[in-house]
Amino acid sequence: MARACAIMELVARSSKPPRISVIAKSLGIPRNTTYELVNTLCAQNCLEVRPDGAVRLGFRLFEFGRAYAQSLDLIRESRAAARQVVARCNETCHVARLEGREVVYLVKEEGNQFVRMSSEVGYRLPAHGTAVGKILLAYLPRLELIQMLSGVTLEKMTASTITDLDELVGELDRTLAQGYATDHEESTPAVRCVAAPIRDVNGTVVAALSISVLALNMGSRREGELARLIVDAADLLSSRLGNTRRLSAAF
Repeated sequence: MARACAIMELVARSSKPPRISVIAKSLGIPRNTTYELVNTLCAQNCLEVRPDGAVRLGFRLFEFGRAYAQSLDLIRESRAAARQVVARCNETCHVARLEGREVVYLVKEEGNQFVRMSSEVGYRLPAHGTAVGKILLAYLPRLELIQMLSGVTLEKMTASTITDLDELVGELDRTLAQGYATDHEESTPAVRCVAAPIRDVNGTVVAALSISVLALNMGSRREGELARLIVDAADLLSSRLGNTRRLSAAF
């Protein structure tokens, strides 16, 4: 892996595309090994060998760079969106993405409420017990979802956490139908949340935006109001990321 990275870095820094022999000599790698590494990188579209034998960067690296730039856009735009949500409702707002069966929090903005949420940026939680996790799981292809969770013991974080797979799938179906997810003290006692999906330019759900509220402050009317707020905010954030499709939510 280190040698492959060194080859790509050398090609990227070269003023003109180098030949494999030059790469081998510059990096002190045996020529046969260099040929093998270059061929492997070419097979992955990370490098290309021109007809004259010179090596240049492949299109896959452009895709990686574009994805990285989009991730930076997501963080930057998410912070702005979260601040706007907090300004509207004075509650804690999170942005999270799915990593395997967990959600990772990318952004956290707090209102000036006396009680502070224990979550932090980089914090991980099992996806099935959170509003952000449910909305992200709901938009996975169903076969992928079942393969991910079948045979897995779903952690019971609170007395309200859904730990039965069939019950969870039913909850995700309802989540898709209404266009937003809820967490009724399922990840943290006395805390309820609503969450909506964030889409990229291709319409793919890449993250989720949520509002967390103390349960004693979250009646059914308040939940409806916050659900509308979070769906609208997630739609606006998605549009900033290039998506033109507006989410249809049932209120």
